[in-house]
Amino acid sequence: MEGKRPKNNWRHFLHHTISPSLRPNAQSRTASGVTVTDDVITVFNEMKVRKAQANEDEKKKRKKAVLFCLSEDKKHIILEEGQEILTGDVGVTVQDPYLHFVKMLPPDDCRYALYDATYETKETKKEDLVFIFWAPDGAPLKSKMIYASSKDAIKKKFTGIKHEWQVNGLEDIKDRRTLADKLGGSSVVTLEGSPL
Repeated sequence: MEGKRPKNNWRHFLHHTISPSLRPNAQSRTASGVTVTDDVITVFNEMKVRKAQANEDEKKKRKKAVLFCLSEDKKHIILEEGQEILTGDVGVTVQDPYLHFVKMLPPDDCRYALYDATYETKETKKEDLVFIFWAPDGAPLKSKMIYASSKDAIKKKFTGIKHEWQVNGLEDIKDRRTLADKLGGSSVVTLEGSPL
């Protein structure tokens, strides 16, 4: 019996004959093979859940915006260190969170971002997370391809996102009215406390 393969067990056969790098695994992988790190998922979950009982200190530490990038080896989607806005920064070191966020985007490379938009419609005040895929025209083609083919991996982890926005340059994002249109069109009257 030794040395024989079990009959009709193709899954066992394939598992032992296919290269480990080609085997499917439980992690979310894309066609590019990129995975999402746990830190990214934790940040998303923290931004998604708004705690009504949060004290002032907790509210100040909430993330208003954060950028994600590919690791140096292009195998993982990670938090981009130092590229975030905390709600406690707004009005202190950051006067206009939307414009500050736009300035955080690199002019010559791709990024993924989460932006926690605060806006008012004619009826009510709202907060929604916006997933942004930043792919500026000046980014290298290889970077655009890897980020585009890896976008599904991060989107699958960001369950419940209502708004997704692909942006290809500053002209598409610098005017806050463009984001307002994504959030609710003409019914949006203010964004981040500023009238449109």
